[in-house]
Amino acid sequence: MELPVLPDQLFNDRVRIWQEYLDNRLDDPNVVNYHEAIKRMLHLEERRLTVNIDDIRDYNRNLADGLLNEPSEYLPPFNKALKDVVLTIRDINKHKVDDVLFYIGLIGSFGDQHISPRTIRAQHLGKLVCLEGIVTRCSLVRPKIVKSVHYCEKTKLFHYHEYRDVTAIGNEIPTSSVYPTQDENGNPLTTEFGYSVYRDHQTISIQEMPERAPAGQLPRSIDVVMDDDLVDRVKPGDRIQLVGLYRALGNRNASSSSTFRTIIIANNVILLSSKGNGGIAQIDITDTDIRNINKLSKKKNIFELLSRSLAPSIFEYDYIKKAVLLLLLGGIEKNLDNGTHIRGDINILMVGDPSTAKSQMLRFIVNTVPLAIATTGRGSSGVGLTAAVTTDKETGERRLEAGAMVLADRGVICIDEFDKMSDIDRIAIHEVMEQQTVTIAKAGIHTSLNARCSVIAAANPVYGQYDPHKDPHRNIALPDSLLSRFDLLFVITDDIDEARDRSISEHVLRMHRYLAPGTEEGVPVADKYGKNLSVGTGSGLGADSLIYEKMNQIFYNNSSNAEKSKKNEILSISFLKKYIQYAKSRIKPVLTKKAADYIISTYSALRNDELGANQRKTSPITARTLETLIRLSTAHAKVRLSQKVEEKDAYIAEEILRYSLFKEIVKEDRRKRRRLQKTQDSESEENECEAIDENNIEPQLKSSKKIATMQHPDDDTPMPDINNIHITDYTQEPSGRNIQQESQQETQVSWGSTQSLYTQSQIDQDSLSKDNTQPNLPTEQVISPSRFSLFSSKLAHLITTPLFREEYANFNDLFSEINKELAQEELFTTREVMAALNKLSEQNKIMISNNIIYKI
Repeated sequence: MELPVLPDQLFNDRVRIWQEYLDNRLDDPNVVNYHEAIKRMLHLEERRLTVNIDDIRDYNRNLADGLLNEPSEYLPPFNKALKDVVLTIRDINKHKVDDVLFYIGLIGSFGDQHISPRTIRAQHLGKLVCLEGIVTRCSLVRPKIVKSVHYCEKTKLFHYHEYRDVTAIGNEIPTSSVYPTQDENGNPLTTEFGYSVYRDHQTISIQEMPERAPAGQLPRSIDVVMDDDLVDRVKPGDRIQLVGLYRALGNRNASSSSTFRTIIIANNVILLSSKGNGGIAQIDITDTDIRNINKLSKKKNIFELLSRSLAPSIFEYDYIKKAVLLLLLGGIEKNLDNGTHIRGDINILMVGDPSTAKSQMLRFIVNTVPLAIATTGRGSSGVGLTAAVTTDKETGERRLEAGAMVLADRGVICIDEFDKMSDIDRIAIHEVMEQQTVTIAKAGIHTSLNARCSVIAAANPVYGQYDPHKDPHRNIALPDSLLSRFDLLFVITDDIDEARDRSISEHVLRMHRYLAPGTEEGVPVADKYGKNLSVGTGSGLGADSLIYEKMNQIFYNNSSNAEKSKKNEILSISFLKKYIQYAKSRIKPVLTKKAADYIISTYSALRNDELGANQRKTSPITARTLETLIRLSTAHAKVRLSQKVEEKDAYIAEEILRYSLFKEIVKEDRRKRRRLQKTQDSESEENECEAIDENNIEPQLKSSKKIATMQHPDDDTPMPDINNIHITDYTQEPSGRNIQQESQQETQVSWGSTQSLYTQSQIDQDSLSKDNTQPNLPTEQVISPSRFSLFSSKLAHLITTPLFREEYANFNDLFSEINKELAQEELFTTREVMAALNKLSEQNKIMISNNIIYKI
């Protein structure tokens, strides 16, 4: 008759097997040398050795199956074997580890036991499972008694008592948690707390990732027990992979219910995104992808190509797409020695009429960015966005639950219907949008949580539709303290334009006709959720991404020629994600002196220039606007994969900022303005325009768009003077705004192609002799903002002198006085003076007529 195997004998046999595994083939380079890994663990003062279960499966498949299906039988002897090996190879003088517990942490492929909080079932009870989720709640770290020591004064003896609960891995029977107060003879005992052994204990809750939850269903949650060295490894908002033992606890209401509460006893935790390293779930980038990214970054139109690839289903909105691209890349945050934090994330607010694709833009960001959380104004409260203090139903202790902005740390939060939030709830996000922290001082809890996220919000105007005859602040109805925290504020209006409406309708209809490759018409598309079956091993490099989207004739009909095809080409979504991730994580640009000077001059001009008659600021210009210019410039340098922020980056930042600040509106008085009729030579490949006879212009064309006209260089008609401009002939432009910046309401033709026809001497001789009306030149191409600021200050002084005693001055006299007391290298040229005077006349500060400058 065969004798049964005793539990202790079976336990010792498994310890011996695990010791052989840890000592196996130390000289084989293809096998993990666990002795070196243990020495490294001791050097780092860690207590958990990471072992790949795939290596165990190659060594002995029965051991791997035992770990997965019976972890309570196989993990305790594995931990005991690790302790024995540690005591064998340790340095006795350096490592005092006799009373220290060591643990095995598992990684690798778990097969069909890689699940989620939604798919966990009763069949997984007692097995080792792996799941992913977001940490939503963390309890306080409390000590748990492991062994208590008691002293009897009468017998002079020490007694000890060991404790085990249902959260311990193993098949040992749980013990009572009551302290003994007397020995077996009834003698009283005194507890020696100094000799007792305690272990750290913490419980957390992890929630199913929102992007993997089926549409219309709430994400599921599950509680996790963390012991000893695993406590405080995660914080609310972290995305983790968790390996642990799924176990059922006892039922307190056994007489009325037969259901049990379940938990997971953690064995190993792998951070997918943490606040410590600032990372998010990364996409694998191959060497080929990196070469393609570096090659693509050298293109001159890379900024337009990337922005055009964002939300291709949305028609136009070029500037908004450029701003969203800069938001995804972000600036560089600064943490100063004095504790000051300067945010690098960019915030955007879109205010516009209904049906202008605001929500669609937010949805594209949510589906594209690795870490993005979507919420709405009416469905969100202040504490729901920041953090809330709640009471644990079981322990009664206060606990902190992270809100949406804390969960979106190092990501993007999209808030739709921003105007529907109450004022009290909006005030709660003020701190998050600038300091990027959430400070809580409630119910005895005082702490600060990081919420370093970009905010992009969409709102409707007060009256449902944007009223162009009212000031922007009357349409938006948000306080300046909140608007100044948004770097960019875009006003989107639904204008009636037959040509544009036809283009939009054609674009929308092409979207509805599109059918994804490999799908049949009428068959619903199944949701696909990416899932990495390999835990903690890095899953290797992914496949190379296609750079450009394949041309689809439904989208790009009538684009047979190469020029149109090249103009319509966009990047694939997968490659666009890799480009943004690469540029955001690896490029850290530094401001150059030229860029800093340009930003300073731009900020000074924005603050001090007076607004034109038809200009309104959408948001206040404060010191935060200066930081906005820095962030936008830095983000544009990342687009070029440049380690330096150059002047051209600052120029693009100014262009986008001016577009968001100065949205041209219709004047309330509706005064008659002279307009030019747009004509275009369709047969010319260079799209040149012929001169228009001003006598044929009808003053009744109040809704026509202003077009700058040019003359063919081969025409015999004498070219009019390009510098002599009457302010009354044209509607005003925003101060300092480049004429090449196009808005959705106006189309302009640059004079840049005709400037080369004139030499400096010709301009100097002819600029004061002719009185023909011409459109504005790009002032920034003639005089820089710093030179314009110097000219303005000199002119302001001259106006108070006898030169303007008759309220006007001759141009020649003014020109000589302006250059007095200036160094040789600082003298103004005739072109600079004319450009500056033209700009001042546009701002209604002076008036020019027949070579005479009148002060206003």
